[in-house]
Amino acid sequence: MAEHNGEIKRNLKTRHVSMIALGGSIGTGLFVASGATVAQAGPFGAIVAYLAIGVMVYFLMTSLGEMATYSPTSGSFSDYAGKYVDPALGFAMGWNYWFNWAITLAVDIVAVGLVSKFWFPHTPAWIFSAVALIFIFLINLFSVGAFGEAEFWLSMIKVITIIAFLIVGVATIFGVIHSDVNVMKNLSVGNHGFVGGPQAVLSVFVVAGFSFQGTELIGITAGEAQDPDKSVPKAINQVFWRILLFYILAIFVISALVYYQDPRLLSSSTENVAVSPFTIVFKNAGIAFAASLMNAVILTSIVSSANSGSYASTRMLYAMARKGEAPKIFAKVSTRGVPVFALLLTTVIGLLAFISNTKGGSVAYTWLVNASGLTGFIAWVGIAISHYRFRRAYVAQGKDLNALKYKAKWFPFGPLFALVISIGVIIGQDPGSFTHLNWEKIAVTYLSVPLFVILYFGYKIRYKTKMIKLEAVDLKQHR
Repeated sequence: MAEHNGEIKRNLKTRHVSMIALGGSIGTGLFVASGATVAQAGPFGAIVAYLAIGVMVYFLMTSLGEMATYSPTSGSFSDYAGKYVDPALGFAMGWNYWFNWAITLAVDIVAVGLVSKFWFPHTPAWIFSAVALIFIFLINLFSVGAFGEAEFWLSMIKVITIIAFLIVGVATIFGVIHSDVNVMKNLSVGNHGFVGGPQAVLSVFVVAGFSFQGTELIGITAGEAQDPDKSVPKAINQVFWRILLFYILAIFVISALVYYQDPRLLSSSTENVAVSPFTIVFKNAGIAFAASLMNAVILTSIVSSANSGSYASTRMLYAMARKGEAPKIFAKVSTRGVPVFALLLTTVIGLLAFISNTKGGSVAYTWLVNASGLTGFIAWVGIAISHYRFRRAYVAQGKDLNALKYKAKWFPFGPLFALVISIGVIIGQDPGSFTHLNWEKIAVTYLSVPLFVILYFGYKIRYKTKMIKLEAVDLKQHR
């Protein structure tokens, strides 16, 4: 496939963008971790936490949507941070986000092998990981349209599963499907459905935050959307209501049908799908193949996440190379508009999955995973700051707000609320490690924060950048 210095192609349809945005917010966090949140905070404690994070994500997406429709680019919030705040912030956010998704790709490839052993316990896990990595590489190599189509159908499987789960769950709650479950008792546990007090709710904030990681992908897809003015706002408006429908109703059904102290809720993991809250509800409804069904859905979710990770990190590296913040070779695209060398480097990082099976490599792999742990939240902080600065610069330069094709609601409350919650989630990862000054736990949990700071100040010191004055902010539209 010939390479050349050219442009990526706008081949993502509106349905692709909408489903990528939705698929980004539905993953193993819902299918696996949701049960543990009910066990931690009780039925309504978990719902309150997910609702609060869902509202925050909505504001964050409207902030990103306003910038993405004004100036759609694959560099997304990295470009916006560099143009509206400080070039050093854009540089640090770009490399931070590339690293996040490249490592996520490696993590997901490992998970594919673990989940596949449910059906093939005697086959080496690395074989399934290798097949998944090759599959994802080829999809992303072919064209952005191929990526969009694959992600559309992978996300559709998740959506259909959740809808089926809600139908079965509601039918069980109302006695259409026979069950001995005491729904009112399950929902009223603890203090009227709250368990563990405010601290338990705050701990679920962290889990809920990780569950919604990936919704910001919509900003990157804007750079290759056929009609970003139409598709981006539509996708953003759908995300909030579907998050409410899928997460809040799913947690309500789990809380009503599974007692919060059921030990299976805390045992659920991608390697132990038999105790996924979804599996439990399906099994209790008499669906004999529930475990196998949910294992297939979880496998689909992981492949979808890896596919999105490969796409997002490739496009971010391409955008940085175009700005001179990464080697120029990564700006080269194929005749199909795919940044081939950026994709190759990202896939090489995905190969780290295989060193996790070696004695020394597993330690290095664990540290790399820890290093990427909070990078998604750092990206959210950057989006909120960038939008706050964009809107203030827009007004300061005398531009008409009514001319914006998409206008984020409740400014400045929206970005400021998202900023405060995102910082709170970052700090709340493991506050106990600071209380006891456990430096090893602090390093493991918060490693991505100093890495980001080093990138930011390293660039700032070298190029002597300063925060851009509002009147000097570059508001030229990238089309």
